[in-house]
Amino acid sequence: MQSIKNKVVIITGASSGIGRATAFEAGKKGARLVLAARNKQQLDKVVAQLDGKGVLAIGVQTDVSQEQDCVLLVETTLKTYGQIDILINNAGISMRALFQHADLKVIQTVMNVNFWGLVYMTKYALPHVLKSKGSIVGISSIAGYKGLPGRTGYSASKAAMNGFLESLRIENLNKGLHVLTACPGFTSSNIRNTALAADGSMQGESPRDESSMMTAEKVAEYLVRAIEKRRRSLVLTTSGKFTIWINRLFPGTMDKLVFRHMSKEPNSPF
Repeated sequence: MQSIKNKVVIITGASSGIGRATAFEAGKKGARLVLAARNKQQLDKVVAQLDGKGVLAIGVQTDVSQEQDCVLLVETTLKTYGQIDILINNAGISMRALFQHADLKVIQTVMNVNFWGLVYMTKYALPHVLKSKGSIVGISSIAGYKGLPGRTGYSASKAAMNGFLESLRIENLNKGLHVLTACPGFTSSNIRNTALAADGSMQGESPRDESSMMTAEKVAEYLVRAIEKRRRSLVLTTSGKFTIWINRLFPGTMDKLVFRHMSKEPNSPF
């Protein structure tokens, strides 16, 4: 168990959802924060709220799909705090459309944010995280273990994230680097409202009942605890654990269960 008190933590996608909740949870435990997001107005609001609670935090407007933005984020962190202990790659975007109908730019956008954003941030933060024997964290998804129909680009991006993080862990096995792959399962957050439709426009409204899902705040509690315990993986929700377990034993059966479950969504694309 290693406390995150006084650790320098970068959180991408920190203006809402799991990223925002993680900032408050880590700040409550005494971490020094660098928050990144595309929405500067919302990001500034989160920083101000944290400041009101006595949490040391700065915000850096960042589009993780842009390599130079990631470079600037790392440089700003080093100029401000002189070190990087924990990188939480949380920024992400989803999609909802059948592959045969989806514009390929939708797949590219999802991959650029979810996968390349992780790669860019990890590339430039890694030398500094290695110095502190710190943590690289990826907020993945059950979709990275079991492809979801209507989410081909999203599932591909999370599967790529899982493979990348596993390889990174093994490459640095003897260097004291902690790598965590976290799969929250269906969580009440903003990601479904901003999911891309087949033409690249935002979905605008979640097709799911958010009230029955795990809250972002609860996910943040589990996530920070997993970082402190230096766990290699974190899978939340009963349905998430069930999906991974059954898929290992009976993948054909799970294909049918997933199809049936996802087809019950309002306005399902299939």
